Amino acid sequence: MNPFIRLHPADDVVIARTQLVGGAQIENIAVRGLIPPGHKVAVRQIAEGAPVRRYNQIIGFASKPIAPGEHVHTHNLWLGESKGDFTREYAFGADVKPEPARRSATFQGIHRSDGRVATRNYIGVLSSVNCSATVARAIADNFSRQIHPEALADFPNVDGVVALTHGTGCGMDGEGLGMQVLARTLAGYATHANFYGVIVVGLGCEANQINEWLARSSLREGDTLRVFNIQDTGGTRKTVERGIELVREMLPTANRATRTPCDASHITIGLQCGGSDGYSGISANPALGRAVDLLVAHGGTAILSETPEIYGAEHLLTRRAVSREIGEKLIQRIHWWEAYTRINQGEMNNNPSPGNKAGGLTTILEKSLGAVAKGGTTNLQAVYEYAETVDKKGFVYMDTPGYDPVSATGQVAGGANVICFTTGRGSAYGCAPSPSLKLSTNTALWQRQEEDIDINCGEIIDGSASIESMGQRIFDLVLATASGERSKSEQHGYGQNEFVPWQLGAVM
Repeated sequence: MNPFIRLHPADDVVIARTQLVGGAQIENIAVRGLIPPGHKVAVRQIAEGAPVRRYNQIIGFASKPIAPGEHVHTHNLWLGESKGDFTREYAFGADVKPEPARRSATFQGIHRSDGRVATRNYIGVLSSVNCSATVARAIADNFSRQIHPEALADFPNVDGVVALTHGTGCGMDGEGLGMQVLARTLAGYATHANFYGVIVVGLGCEANQINEWLARSSLREGDTLRVFNIQDTGGTRKTVERGIELVREMLPTANRATRTPCDASHITIGLQCGGSDGYSGISANPALGRAVDLLVAHGGTAILSETPEIYGAEHLLTRRAVSREIGEKLIQRIHWWEAYTRINQGEMNNNPSPGNKAGGLTTILEKSLGAVAKGGTTNLQAVYEYAETVDKKGFVYMDTPGYDPVSATGQVAGGANVICFTTGRGSAYGCAPSPSLKLSTNTALWQRQEEDIDINCGEIIDGSASIESMGQRIFDLVLATASGERSKSEQHGYGQNEFVPWQLGAVM
């Protein structure tokens, strides 16, 4: 194989497939110095201030002259003042195409009484406020298979009892954006198809009053949604006992759930990438995009998110928007983020992490161009705000931060019943009640962290698999996982600690 990867004939850089040493030949150009795997090498002279292209898209501007064969990275590539020269042509709807021919596949899902289909069957214990988190965990711990192996022995069709707690719920404006987002997130989990039933535990005096939350969310207490407060129940011990009693009341009915063949249109995937590297946009992300195209053809739904990580590539999505209104809504969220980072004395280019940069990514533009590949090629059907209920089929977008636990929490609140998570540096993550699948971008990561990774997309870089074949493998694994096959993160017990609602606004 070639020691490098060229993504487009017009690119100014190629990507090192393996570590390159000085003197190695790339397209009749001698490499200058050591180039780590996944990093960029210039293939032509680039003048200071000139745009640099990868994917035939601008990923930044040369901060100094760059010679052919030179390493292109943070020392000579930036956004800087030249970013004002970078304009995107949104061309709303220019690339909209006919809907794909409908295909049919099934998985073994769990039908709920309201017609929805679940991929898991949990009972959840939610906290309305951080003050009730310890009690919520104590209730769930009583049914932990790790702590009490016998606790659920008579209920084999129940996947578990999980506590989802958080660090907010008070010290905030009761009518502000932060409270609205928290209420929406908790409501999305309280009604998620993967929960047979949910218990919500409060303290009693918090800003996020449970009765007000119920009314705001158009929810009512019933057999599968129970709420109570520590102060009203009489303290910690009595509240834990009350919670345990309510879970025990739910278990026999929850255990009646059985898996039956269900159409793949009931699958909603949340798309995530974390610990990205220079291979993310070449292997795992486009392979996941291919799986998304397959899911959409089967009538399912895929949610792309992480707005700071599509910045600079949003024009590729607006071109796929089925209406100008949908495309403009996406751009409005981009402008919101520009203002949000500015008032917090940051900028969008703060996003690439040290790990991203060590893996070969340099600017947010480069990271974003690889990240949007997860969304495949079908039309953009809708744009949602954080944790809004996703009610459209096909490829959609949800505005979330780039921080994976916060982003995936919003997607699950919106209805995602599977998460697909690409990673190039390594990730340890899960998100009960929805299973999370990990996809590695390179084989070295797979070999290091195989116990955490479900599929090695590094085979694409190695030349032993195509994007198309890997996309089919991912789609097949999604069906198997939705049918009950446990993901690596589920086997390790991930999922409860990764519930992180987006905290917005002043803490008072």
